[in-house]
Amino acid sequence: MLTARDIMSTTLHTVTVQTTLYDLANLLSSKRISGTPVLSDDGAVIGIVTEADLISKTGATVGDIMTRSVSSVTEDTPMREIAHLLSEKDIKRVPVMRGEKLVGLVSRGDIVRAMLRDDQQEAL
Repeated sequence: MLTARDIMSTTLHTVTVQTTLYDLANLLSSKRISGTPVLSDDGAVIGIVTEADLISKTGATVGDIMTRSVSSVTEDTPMREIAHLLSEKDIKRVPVMRGEKLVGLVSRGDIVRAMLRDDQQEAL
């Protein structure tokens, strides 16, 4: 059974509440990502900001437009449970936490790619 640890992205691009919307747009575009965690000054995950937030909300900084209610999982959370969470909450990504520390991110794409692995053929 695959877990978040097996499928998560560990190359993380994060922003803070002070990040300007221009800098956010530049990050999302240059890294070809559609959303990213928002961290407090002490490194805690305090939100998520996405392309949808950027194009549908008004403000000057990430703090003005981010989604503050964040669902998260641990490294040991089974892939099927993560898929259910993403579907149930209608979200596209979820932070992976080790205690209070952000260690990864699992997106819908990560789950789809994991389903293509040889050892997951029976899950298709």
